[in-house]
Amino acid sequence: MGVKLALVGATGMVGRTFLTVLKERNFPIDELYLFSSAKSAGEKVEFNGKEYTVEELTETSFDRGIDIALFSAGGDVSKKFAPIAASKGCTVVDNSSAWRMDKEVPLVVPEVNAEDIKWNKGIIANPNCSTIQAMVALKPLDNKYKIKRVIYSTYQAVAGAGVAGYADLEEGSLNGAAPKKFQHQIAYNLIPHIDVFMENGYTKEETKMIEETKKILHRDDIKVTATTVRVPVYYGHSESINIELENEFDVNEVRDLLASSDGIVVMDDPSKNEYPMPALLAGRDEVFVGRIRRDESVDNGINMWVVADNIRKGAATNAVQIAELLVK
Repeated sequence: MGVKLALVGATGMVGRTFLTVLKERNFPIDELYLFSSAKSAGEKVEFNGKEYTVEELTETSFDRGIDIALFSAGGDVSKKFAPIAASKGCTVVDNSSAWRMDKEVPLVVPEVNAEDIKWNKGIIANPNCSTIQAMVALKPLDNKYKIKRVIYSTYQAVAGAGVAGYADLEEGSLNGAAPKKFQHQIAYNLIPHIDVFMENGYTKEETKMIEETKKILHRDDIKVTATTVRVPVYYGHSESINIELENEFDVNEVRDLLASSDGIVVMDDPSKNEYPMPALLAGRDEVFVGRIRRDESVDNGINMWVVADNIRKGAATNAVQIAELLVK
């Protein structure tokens, strides 16, 4: 039995990846509706050998018994239209930051807290791309050793800023064009500034990682800090994660634990120069972990390097995985 499925923001970078992932995973679709802003309405999109016309999203778009809607059209669209969709009996999986910290809305990474889907009231939030991959890697450690503190340092690809971010790197490196999306040139540069600055000196991206980690792991007591940096890479976020654990561990045991955990590939052989790198891993759905080593500066500290495709596992794939659980 198939699903009546809608994609909101169907023509954007994540929206198009939704279609790729749905096709690859043979998601059971009876009817498919593609919605966008007025600007992109009328575009033709091919999916599974059939041509679809993108419609403008309106307040009556969900008056047709749609079961599940995957949203990736920005926070303002989600704030307005997700409640409308939910009121018509549709379950929304929202990729924006609009609902993530709402106490009434589950924030879900299927490998980590799939059970939270059960208490949704029509809206489920897809976490921030940089948080998703970190959670897949941290959850097994929290289960076995209990996490005390986390320090995130991220190296985030330009695709995280959408088509405009991608264009800034391409145009900047090819012909030295001035940036249109970022605050500074991104070609041959690093920008320690993602999203807006908050009063405490952290950026919103850093704050998202801190707050979302606690919500997803159900651990308000974990101490978390973050520095998020935009780097001149097209696809794939990389993260240096330093973790302090409550309990003692053996490094080889940690490596084996991660290797046997759902959604993780351990790529960690320094003798062969093997470790995760974004250029190798774009287009993949797994979370790759390497450089696993003891942090000798603290008791029960460990360092690891975590890489994932931010448009796939960090956005589209995670949302489709949530939809698959809804169908089950």
